Amino acid sequence: MISPMRIATGGIATECCTFSPLPTRLEDFRIWEGDRLLDSYLIPRSDHEIEWLPTLTAKAIPGGPVTADAYEELKGRIIAHIANLGEIDGFFLDLHGAMNVSGMDDAEGDLAEAIRNAVGPEPIIGASMDLHGNVSPKLLKNIDLMSAYRTAPHIDANQTRRRTVKLIADCIVSGIRPVIAQARIPVALPGERTSTEWGPGMKLWSQLFEEDKADGILECSLFVGYAWADEPRMTACAVVSGTDEAAVAAAANRVARRYWDARNEFDFGVPTYQADEAVRWALNQSVQPVIISDSGDNPTAGGAGDTPIVLEALLKAGADNVLVAGIADEPAAKECAAAGPGATLDLELGGKLDPIHATPLKLEATVVRVYPDEGLGGIHVVLKTKGVTIMLTEKRRPFHHIKDFIRLGIDIEDYKVVSVKVGYLVPELKDAAREACLALTEGAVDQYLERRDYKRIERPMFPFDREFDWSPIAQLIT
Repeated sequence: MISPMRIATGGIATECCTFSPLPTRLEDFRIWEGDRLLDSYLIPRSDHEIEWLPTLTAKAIPGGPVTADAYEELKGRIIAHIANLGEIDGFFLDLHGAMNVSGMDDAEGDLAEAIRNAVGPEPIIGASMDLHGNVSPKLLKNIDLMSAYRTAPHIDANQTRRRTVKLIADCIVSGIRPVIAQARIPVALPGERTSTEWGPGMKLWSQLFEEDKADGILECSLFVGYAWADEPRMTACAVVSGTDEAAVAAAANRVARRYWDARNEFDFGVPTYQADEAVRWALNQSVQPVIISDSGDNPTAGGAGDTPIVLEALLKAGADNVLVAGIADEPAAKECAAAGPGATLDLELGGKLDPIHATPLKLEATVVRVYPDEGLGGIHVVLKTKGVTIMLTEKRRPFHHIKDFIRLGIDIEDYKVVSVKVGYLVPELKDAAREACLALTEGAVDQYLERRDYKRIERPMFPFDREFDWSPIAQLIT
Protein backbone atom coordinates (compact mmCIF):
# COMPACT_ATOMS: atom_id res chain seq x y z
CA MET A 1 0.00 0.00 0.00
CA ILE A 2 1.24 3.46 -0.95
CA SER A 3 0.87 6.20 1.69
CA PRO A 4 -1.48 7.99 1.89
CA MET A 5 -4.04 5.25 1.39
CA ARG A 6 -6.44 5.84 -1.48
CA ILE A 7 -10.08 5.56 -0.36
CA ALA A 8 -13.00 6.25 -2.68
CA THR A 9 -16.43 7.27 -1.44
CA GLY A 10 -19.99 7.42 -2.72
CA GLY A 11 -23.47 6.07 -2.22
CA ILE A 12 -27.22 6.53 -2.60
CA ALA A 13 -29.18 7.17 0.57
CA THR A 14 -32.92 7.40 1.04
CA GLU A 15 -35.75 5.67 2.91
CA CYS A 16 -38.62 4.37 0.79
CA CYS A 17 -42.13 3.61 1.97
CA THR A 18 -43.73 1.03 -0.30
CA PHE A 19 -47.18 2.15 0.92
CA SER A 20 -46.63 5.68 -0.42
CA PRO A 21 -48.09 6.59 -3.82
CA LEU A 22 -45.40 9.24 -4.29
CA PRO A 23 -42.39 8.16 -6.42
CA THR A 24 -38.89 9.41 -5.64
CA ARG A 25 -37.45 10.82 -8.86
CA LEU A 26 -33.98 11.95 -9.88
CA GLU A 27 -34.87 15.59 -9.21
CA ASP A 28 -35.73 14.71 -5.61
CA PHE A 29 -32.11 13.82 -4.87
CA ARG A 30 -29.49 16.22 -3.64
CA ILE A 31 -26.29 15.18 -5.39
CA TRP A 32 -22.66 15.73 -4.44
CA GLU A 33 -20.19 14.71 -7.13
CA GLY A 34 -16.48 15.14 -7.76
CA ASP A 35 -14.97 18.17 -6.02
CA ARG A 36 -18.34 19.15 -4.54
CA LEU A 37 -18.41 15.85 -2.68
CA LEU A 38 -14.77 16.24 -1.68
CA ASP A 39 -15.54 19.60 -0.04
CA SER A 40 -18.72 18.44 1.74
CA TYR A 41 -19.50 17.33 5.27
CA LEU A 42 -19.88 13.83 3.85
CA ILE A 43 -16.11 13.30 3.86
CA PRO A 44 -15.35 12.08 7.39
CA ARG A 45 -12.40 13.38 9.35
CA SER A 46 -9.77 10.75 10.07
CA ASP A 47 -6.53 10.36 11.99
CA HIS A 48 -5.24 8.27 9.10
CA GLU A 49 -3.54 9.86 6.12
CA ILE A 50 -6.10 9.41 3.35
CA GLU A 51 -6.30 10.53 -0.25
CA TRP A 52 -10.03 10.85 -0.78
CA LEU A 53 -11.35 9.89 -4.21
CA PRO A 54 -14.91 11.19 -4.66
CA THR A 55 -17.46 9.49 -6.89
CA LEU A 56 -21.09 10.50 -6.24
CA THR A 57 -23.27 10.63 -3.15
CA ALA A 58 -27.02 11.24 -3.54
CA LYS A 59 -29.53 11.76 -0.73
CA ALA A 60 -33.29 12.29 -0.87
CA ILE A 61 -35.96 13.01 1.70
CA PRO A 62 -37.82 9.77 2.50
CA GLY A 63 -40.73 9.04 0.19
CA GLY A 64 -42.10 6.37 -2.08
CA PRO A 65 -40.01 3.95 -4.17
CA VAL A 66 -37.20 5.37 -6.30
CA THR A 67 -37.94 5.21 -10.01
CA ALA A 68 -35.84 2.64 -11.86
CA ASP A 69 -34.41 5.21 -14.25
CA ALA A 70 -33.30 7.50 -11.41
CA TYR A 71 -31.54 4.66 -9.62
CA GLU A 72 -29.81 3.42 -12.76
CA GLU A 73 -28.64 6.96 -13.56
CA LEU A 74 -27.11 7.46 -10.11
CA LYS A 75 -25.56 3.99 -9.95
CA GLY A 76 -24.13 4.40 -13.44
CA ARG A 77 -22.45 7.68 -12.54
CA ILE A 78 -20.85 6.11 -9.45
CA ILE A 79 -19.47 3.22 -11.52
CA ALA A 80 -18.24 5.61 -14.23
CA HIS A 81 -16.27 7.58 -11.63
CA ILE A 82 -14.74 4.38 -10.25
CA ALA A 83 -13.50 3.46 -13.73
CA ASN A 84 -11.33 6.59 -13.73
CA LEU A 85 -9.80 6.19 -10.26
CA GLY A 86 -7.12 3.61 -10.89
CA GLU A 87 -6.15 1.29 -8.06
CA ILE A 88 -7.72 2.02 -4.70
CA ASP A 89 -7.25 0.62 -1.21
CA GLY A 90 -10.78 1.04 0.09
CA PHE A 91 -14.29 2.32 -0.52
CA PHE A 92 -16.51 4.13 1.99
CA LEU A 93 -20.12 3.34 1.04
CA ASP A 94 -22.47 6.00 2.43
CA LEU A 95 -26.00 4.54 2.64
CA HIS A 96 -29.26 4.88 4.49
CA GLY A 97 -30.20 1.26 3.93
CA ALA A 98 -33.96 1.37 3.29
CA MET A 99 -34.02 2.31 -0.40
CA ASN A 100 -36.63 0.57 -2.50
CA VAL A 101 -36.41 0.80 -6.28
CA SER A 102 -39.46 0.12 -8.46
CA GLY A 103 -39.27 -3.39 -9.85
CA MET A 104 -36.30 -4.37 -7.65
CA ASP A 105 -35.79 -5.94 -4.27
CA ASP A 106 -32.66 -5.08 -2.27
CA ALA A 107 -31.38 -1.94 -3.99
CA GLU A 108 -28.47 -1.55 -1.56
CA GLY A 109 -27.39 -5.11 -2.31
CA ASP A 110 -27.48 -4.36 -6.02
CA LEU A 111 -25.46 -1.16 -5.56
CA ALA A 112 -22.85 -2.86 -3.36
CA GLU A 113 -22.50 -5.68 -5.90
CA ALA A 114 -21.97 -3.18 -8.73
CA ILE A 115 -19.32 -1.32 -6.73
CA ARG A 116 -17.55 -4.56 -5.75
CA ASN A 117 -17.45 -5.66 -9.39
CA ALA A 118 -16.05 -2.26 -10.37
CA VAL A 119 -13.31 -2.01 -7.72
CA GLY A 120 -12.35 -5.68 -7.66
CA PRO A 121 -11.90 -8.13 -4.78
CA GLU A 122 -9.01 -6.48 -2.94
CA PRO A 123 -10.21 -3.04 -1.68
CA ILE A 124 -11.83 -2.96 1.74
CA ILE A 125 -15.44 -1.78 1.42
CA GLY A 126 -17.10 -0.43 4.56
CA ALA A 127 -20.71 0.73 4.72
CA SER A 128 -22.25 3.27 7.08
CA MET A 129 -26.00 2.90 7.57
CA ASP A 130 -29.00 4.13 9.50
CA LEU A 131 -30.21 1.69 12.14
CA HIS A 132 -33.54 1.86 10.29
CA GLY A 133 -31.98 0.18 7.25
CA ASN A 134 -32.98 -3.25 5.97
CA VAL A 135 -29.97 -5.55 5.60
CA SER A 136 -29.60 -8.46 3.19
CA PRO A 137 -26.99 -11.21 2.75
CA LYS A 138 -26.32 -9.85 -0.76
CA LEU A 139 -25.32 -6.47 0.66
CA LEU A 140 -23.08 -8.03 3.28
CA LYS A 141 -21.48 -10.44 0.77
CA ASN A 142 -20.19 -7.49 -1.26
CA ILE A 143 -18.74 -5.43 1.60
CA ASP A 144 -16.22 -6.16 4.35
CA LEU A 145 -17.61 -4.33 7.34
CA MET A 146 -20.67 -2.43 8.53
CA SER A 147 -21.35 0.38 10.99
CA ALA A 148 -24.82 1.60 11.95
CA TYR A 149 -26.08 4.55 13.95
CA ARG A 150 -26.56 3.84 17.63
CA THR A 151 -28.93 6.68 18.39
CA ALA A 152 -32.53 7.41 17.43
CA PRO A 153 -33.10 10.34 17.01
CA HIS A 154 -29.90 10.20 14.97
CA ILE A 155 -27.35 12.43 16.63
CA ASP A 156 -24.39 10.19 15.76
CA ALA A 157 -24.58 10.13 11.93
CA ASN A 158 -21.24 11.86 11.38
CA GLN A 159 -19.68 9.92 14.25
CA THR A 160 -20.76 6.68 12.56
CA ARG A 161 -19.22 7.79 9.27
CA ARG A 162 -15.93 8.52 11.05
CA ARG A 163 -16.06 5.16 12.83
CA THR A 164 -16.62 3.36 9.52
CA VAL A 165 -13.69 5.10 7.85
CA LYS A 166 -11.43 4.32 10.81
CA LEU A 167 -12.35 0.65 10.53
CA ILE A 168 -11.64 0.67 6.79
CA ALA A 169 -8.28 2.37 7.30
CA ASP A 170 -7.31 0.14 10.23
CA CYS A 171 -8.01 -2.96 8.12
CA ILE A 172 -6.00 -1.59 5.21
CA VAL A 173 -3.01 -0.77 7.41
CA SER A 174 -3.15 -4.09 9.27
CA GLY A 175 -3.87 -6.24 6.24
CA ILE A 176 -7.07 -7.54 7.86
CA ARG A 177 -9.87 -9.02 5.78
CA PRO A 178 -12.88 -8.99 8.13
CA VAL A 179 -15.65 -11.55 8.34
CA ILE A 180 -19.32 -10.66 8.81
CA ALA A 181 -22.19 -12.45 10.52
CA GLN A 182 -25.88 -11.56 10.38
CA ALA A 183 -28.62 -12.75 12.73
CA ARG A 184 -32.10 -11.90 11.44
CA ILE A 185 -34.69 -11.12 14.11
CA PRO A 186 -38.36 -11.68 13.13
CA VAL A 187 -39.54 -8.39 14.60
CA ALA A 188 -40.96 -5.34 12.80
CA LEU A 189 -41.35 -2.20 14.89
CA PRO A 190 -41.56 1.49 14.00
CA GLY A 191 -38.76 3.81 15.05
CA GLU A 192 -41.12 5.70 17.35
CA ARG A 193 -41.30 2.65 19.61
CA THR A 194 -37.59 1.82 19.48
CA SER A 195 -35.91 5.12 20.30
CA THR A 196 -32.60 4.90 22.12
CA GLU A 197 -33.65 7.67 24.52
CA TRP A 198 -35.85 5.49 26.74
CA GLY A 199 -36.89 1.94 27.57
CA PRO A 200 -35.13 -1.13 26.25
CA GLY A 201 -33.71 0.79 23.29
CA MET A 202 -31.44 2.87 25.51
CA LYS A 203 -30.00 -0.26 27.13
CA LEU A 204 -29.75 -2.41 24.02
CA TRP A 205 -27.76 0.04 21.93
CA SER A 206 -25.50 1.08 24.81
CA GLN A 207 -24.53 -2.58 25.22
CA LEU A 208 -23.03 -2.60 21.73
CA PHE A 209 -20.04 -0.61 22.97
CA GLU A 210 -19.17 -3.44 25.33
CA GLU A 211 -19.64 -6.02 22.58
CA ASP A 212 -17.11 -4.12 20.44
CA LYS A 213 -14.42 -4.76 23.05
CA ALA A 214 -14.56 -8.56 22.79
CA ASP A 215 -11.67 -10.44 21.18
CA GLY A 216 -12.18 -10.96 17.48
CA ILE A 217 -14.83 -8.21 17.18
CA LEU A 218 -14.44 -4.99 15.21
CA GLU A 219 -17.99 -3.61 15.16
CA CYS A 220 -21.46 -4.64 16.35
CA SER A 221 -24.57 -3.15 14.75
CA LEU A 222 -28.21 -3.58 15.73
CA PHE A 223 -30.85 -2.73 13.13
CA VAL A 224 -34.49 -2.00 13.89
CA GLY A 225 -35.09 -2.16 10.16
CA TYR A 226 -37.51 0.01 8.20
CA ALA A 227 -40.99 -1.30 8.89
CA TRP A 228 -42.95 0.42 6.09
CA ALA A 229 -41.26 -1.59 3.33
CA ASP A 230 -43.21 -4.59 2.11
CA GLU A 231 -40.23 -6.61 0.92
CA PRO A 232 -38.57 -9.88 1.98
CA ARG A 233 -35.52 -8.28 3.65
CA MET A 234 -37.65 -6.15 6.01
CA THR A 235 -36.75 -7.22 9.53
CA ALA A 236 -34.65 -6.33 12.53
CA CYS A 237 -31.20 -7.90 12.61
CA ALA A 238 -27.80 -7.92 14.27
CA VAL A 239 -24.69 -7.53 12.10
CA VAL A 240 -21.20 -8.09 13.49
CA SER A 241 -17.87 -7.53 11.72
CA GLY A 242 -14.65 -8.97 13.09
CA THR A 243 -11.63 -11.18 12.64
CA ASP A 244 -12.86 -14.42 14.20
CA GLU A 245 -15.78 -16.35 12.71
CA ALA A 246 -16.89 -17.96 15.95
CA ALA A 247 -16.67 -14.68 17.86
CA VAL A 248 -18.72 -12.66 15.34
CA ALA A 249 -21.40 -15.36 15.13
CA ALA A 250 -21.67 -15.60 18.90
CA ALA A 251 -21.89 -11.80 19.27
CA ALA A 252 -24.58 -11.56 16.58
CA ASN A 253 -26.63 -14.19 18.39
CA ARG A 254 -26.26 -12.43 21.76
CA VAL A 255 -27.35 -9.07 20.33
CA ALA A 256 -30.26 -10.64 18.44
CA ARG A 257 -31.46 -12.58 21.48
CA ARG A 258 -31.53 -9.47 23.68
CA TYR A 259 -33.62 -7.60 21.10
CA TRP A 260 -36.05 -10.51 20.71
CA ASP A 261 -36.47 -10.86 24.46
CA ALA A 262 -37.34 -7.14 24.72
CA ARG A 263 -39.87 -7.09 21.85
CA ASN A 264 -42.90 -6.62 24.09
CA GLU A 265 -41.25 -3.85 26.13
CA PHE A 266 -40.85 -1.31 23.32
CA ASP A 267 -43.33 1.56 23.56
CA PHE A 268 -43.81 5.20 22.63
CA GLY A 269 -41.99 7.74 24.77
CA VAL A 270 -44.91 10.18 25.00
CA PRO A 271 -48.69 9.85 25.36
CA THR A 272 -50.46 8.65 22.20
CA TYR A 273 -53.93 9.57 20.95
CA GLN A 274 -56.05 9.58 17.83
CA ALA A 275 -56.03 12.97 16.06
CA ASP A 276 -59.16 14.45 17.69
CA GLU A 277 -58.08 13.20 21.12
CA ALA A 278 -54.56 14.57 20.65
CA VAL A 279 -55.98 18.00 19.88
CA ARG A 280 -58.27 17.98 22.92
CA TRP A 281 -55.42 16.82 25.17
CA ALA A 282 -53.03 19.49 23.84
CA LEU A 283 -55.53 22.33 24.18
CA ASN A 284 -56.24 21.33 27.79
CA GLN A 285 -52.61 21.61 28.88
CA SER A 286 -51.72 24.63 31.02
CA VAL A 287 -48.30 25.23 29.41
CA GLN A 288 -47.01 26.20 25.99
CA PRO A 289 -45.86 25.17 23.53
CA VAL A 290 -47.45 21.75 23.45
CA ILE A 291 -46.20 19.78 20.44
CA ILE A 292 -48.32 17.25 18.57
CA SER A 293 -46.45 14.80 16.32
CA ASP A 294 -48.57 13.97 13.27
CA SER A 295 -46.89 10.59 13.01
CA GLY A 296 -48.78 8.88 10.17
CA ASP A 297 -47.75 11.55 7.64
CA ASN A 298 -44.16 12.03 8.78
CA PRO A 299 -41.99 12.95 5.73
CA THR A 300 -38.81 12.00 7.62
CA ALA A 301 -40.13 8.41 7.54
CA GLY A 302 -41.62 8.46 4.02
CA GLY A 303 -45.00 10.13 4.47
CA ALA A 304 -46.19 12.59 1.83
CA GLY A 305 -46.35 15.50 4.27
CA ASP A 306 -49.68 16.82 2.96
CA THR A 307 -52.52 15.16 4.86
CA PRO A 308 -54.63 17.83 6.63
CA ILE A 309 -55.97 15.47 9.32
CA VAL A 310 -54.60 17.32 12.37
CA LEU A 311 -55.34 20.72 10.82
CA GLU A 312 -58.97 19.71 10.35
CA ALA A 313 -59.19 18.47 13.95
CA LEU A 314 -57.78 21.77 15.25
CA LEU A 315 -60.30 23.80 13.24
CA LYS A 316 -63.20 21.62 14.40
CA ALA A 317 -62.08 22.14 18.01
CA GLY A 318 -62.10 25.94 17.55
CA ALA A 319 -58.39 26.07 18.45
CA ASP A 320 -56.78 29.45 18.92
CA ASN A 321 -53.12 30.45 18.81
CA VAL A 322 -51.93 27.21 17.25
CA LEU A 323 -49.38 26.49 14.52
CA VAL A 324 -49.48 23.72 11.90
CA ALA A 325 -46.09 22.99 10.35
CA GLY A 326 -46.59 22.23 7.69
CA ILE A 327 -48.65 21.22 4.66
CA ALA A 328 -46.97 20.51 1.31
CA ASP A 329 -49.16 21.73 -1.57
CA GLU A 330 -47.47 23.11 -4.68
CA PRO A 331 -50.59 24.52 -6.41
CA ALA A 332 -51.81 26.23 -3.23
CA ALA A 333 -48.36 27.63 -2.42
CA LYS A 334 -48.03 29.13 -5.90
CA GLU A 335 -51.56 30.56 -5.76
CA CYS A 336 -50.88 32.19 -2.39
CA ALA A 337 -47.52 33.55 -3.57
CA ALA A 338 -49.13 35.07 -6.64
CA ALA A 339 -51.88 36.71 -4.55
CA GLY A 340 -49.37 38.10 -2.03
CA PRO A 341 -49.58 39.08 1.65
CA GLY A 342 -52.98 40.33 2.79
CA ALA A 343 -54.93 38.33 0.20
CA THR A 344 -57.75 36.12 1.44
CA LEU A 345 -58.30 33.00 -0.64
CA ASP A 346 -60.59 29.99 -0.80
CA LEU A 347 -58.24 27.00 -0.82
CA GLU A 348 -58.40 23.23 -1.03
CA LEU A 349 -55.39 22.40 1.07
CA GLY A 350 -53.41 19.16 1.09
CA GLY A 351 -54.55 15.66 0.18
CA LYS A 352 -53.05 15.88 -3.29
CA LEU A 353 -49.77 13.99 -2.89
CA ASP A 354 -51.32 11.20 -0.84
CA PRO A 355 -54.98 10.93 -1.92
CA ILE A 356 -55.09 7.38 -0.51
CA HIS A 357 -55.03 8.59 3.09
CA ALA A 358 -56.64 12.04 2.93
CA THR A 359 -58.67 14.46 0.81
CA PRO A 360 -58.12 18.21 0.36
CA LEU A 361 -59.49 20.40 3.14
CA LYS A 362 -61.59 23.37 2.02
CA LEU A 363 -60.95 26.55 3.97
CA GLU A 364 -60.63 30.30 3.72
CA ALA A 365 -57.21 31.65 4.68
CA THR A 366 -55.31 34.92 4.59
CA VAL A 367 -51.73 35.13 3.32
CA VAL A 368 -49.51 36.58 6.07
CA ARG A 369 -46.04 36.21 4.53
CA VAL A 370 -44.49 34.74 1.38
CA TYR A 371 -40.94 33.46 1.12
CA PRO A 372 -39.81 32.82 -2.48
CA ASP A 373 -37.49 29.91 -3.26
CA GLU A 374 -34.18 31.37 -2.12
CA GLY A 375 -32.34 28.43 -0.67
CA LEU A 376 -35.40 27.21 1.24
CA GLY A 377 -36.27 24.41 -1.17
CA GLY A 378 -39.36 25.92 -2.77
CA ILE A 379 -41.90 28.64 -1.95
CA HIS A 380 -42.93 28.92 1.71
CA VAL A 381 -46.13 30.70 2.78
CA VAL A 382 -47.46 31.61 6.22
CA LEU A 383 -51.27 31.49 6.26
CA LYS A 384 -53.84 32.37 8.89
CA THR A 385 -57.30 30.83 9.15
CA LYS A 386 -59.34 31.60 12.26
CA GLY A 387 -57.03 30.87 15.20
CA VAL A 388 -54.67 28.63 13.24
CA THR A 389 -51.40 29.62 11.56
CA ILE A 390 -50.32 27.29 8.75
CA MET A 391 -46.87 26.88 7.25
CA LEU A 392 -47.55 25.99 3.62
CA THR A 393 -44.73 24.71 1.39
CA GLU A 394 -44.34 24.16 -2.32
CA LYS A 395 -42.25 21.03 -1.80
CA ARG A 396 -42.33 18.23 0.75
CA ARG A 397 -40.27 18.93 3.83
CA PRO A 398 -40.27 18.37 7.58
CA PHE A 399 -40.15 21.04 10.25
CA HIS A 400 -38.18 19.23 12.92
CA HIS A 401 -35.42 21.67 13.86
CA ILE A 402 -35.77 25.07 15.54
CA LYS A 403 -33.91 26.70 12.64
CA ASP A 404 -36.68 25.54 10.28
CA PHE A 405 -39.05 27.91 12.09
CA ILE A 406 -36.61 30.75 12.74
CA ARG A 407 -35.80 31.08 9.03
CA LEU A 408 -39.48 31.88 8.46
CA GLY A 409 -39.77 34.33 11.32
CA ILE A 410 -41.65 31.88 13.55
CA ASP A 411 -41.03 31.45 17.29
CA ILE A 412 -42.78 28.28 18.41
CA GLU A 413 -42.88 29.55 22.00
CA ASP A 414 -45.47 32.11 20.87
CA TYR A 415 -48.01 29.34 20.24
CA LYS A 416 -50.18 27.32 22.59
CA VAL A 417 -50.00 24.23 20.37
CA VAL A 418 -47.61 23.34 17.53
CA SER A 419 -48.38 20.43 15.19
CA VAL A 420 -45.41 18.97 13.31
CA LYS A 421 -45.27 16.10 10.86
CA VAL A 422 -42.65 13.98 12.59
CA GLY A 423 -42.51 10.93 14.80
CA TYR A 424 -40.33 11.16 17.88
CA LEU A 425 -38.98 14.66 18.44
CA VAL A 426 -35.36 15.50 17.76
CA PRO A 427 -33.60 16.70 20.95
CA GLU A 428 -33.99 20.44 20.33
CA LEU A 429 -37.74 20.19 19.70
CA LYS A 430 -38.10 17.84 22.65
CA ASP A 431 -36.35 20.40 24.84
CA ALA A 432 -38.56 23.23 23.54
CA ALA A 433 -41.82 21.36 24.17
CA ARG A 434 -43.38 21.86 27.59
CA GLU A 435 -45.58 18.85 26.83
CA ALA A 436 -45.76 16.56 23.81
CA CYS A 437 -47.90 13.77 22.42
CA LEU A 438 -48.01 11.51 19.38
CA ALA A 439 -51.07 11.64 17.14
CA LEU A 440 -51.63 8.16 15.73
CA THR A 441 -52.89 9.46 12.41
CA GLU A 442 -53.52 7.31 9.37
CA GLY A 443 -51.07 7.71 6.54
CA ALA A 444 -48.37 5.97 4.56
CA VAL A 445 -46.27 5.54 7.72
CA ASP A 446 -49.08 4.56 10.07
CA GLN A 447 -47.75 3.51 13.48
CA TYR A 448 -50.28 0.65 13.53
CA LEU A 449 -48.34 -1.67 11.24
CA GLU A 450 -51.15 -4.20 11.46
CA ARG A 451 -53.35 -1.77 9.47
CA ARG A 452 -50.96 -2.04 6.51
CA ASP A 453 -51.51 -4.75 3.90
CA TYR A 454 -48.18 -6.60 3.92
CA LYS A 455 -47.89 -9.33 1.31
CA ARG A 456 -44.17 -10.02 0.81
CA ILE A 457 -42.49 -10.02 4.23
CA GLU A 458 -41.22 -13.26 5.75
CA ARG A 459 -43.58 -14.81 8.28
CA PRO A 460 -43.93 -15.43 11.13
CA MET A 461 -42.99 -11.95 12.30
CA PHE A 462 -43.86 -10.02 15.42
CA PRO A 463 -46.23 -8.14 15.88
CA PHE A 464 -48.25 -9.65 13.02
CA ASP A 465 -47.70 -13.06 14.60
CA ARG A 466 -47.30 -13.46 18.35
CA GLU A 467 -47.47 -17.13 19.24
CA PHE A 468 -44.26 -18.62 17.85
CA ASP A 469 -40.89 -19.72 19.17
CA TRP A 470 -37.61 -18.39 17.83
CA SER A 471 -33.90 -18.66 18.54
CA PRO A 472 -31.16 -16.70 16.79
CA ILE A 473 -29.03 -18.50 14.21
CA ALA A 474 -26.25 -16.24 12.95
CA GLN A 475 -25.31 -16.62 9.28
CA LEU A 476 -21.67 -16.15 8.34
CA ILE A 477 -21.55 -14.24 5.06
CA THR A 478 -18.96 -15.56 2.63
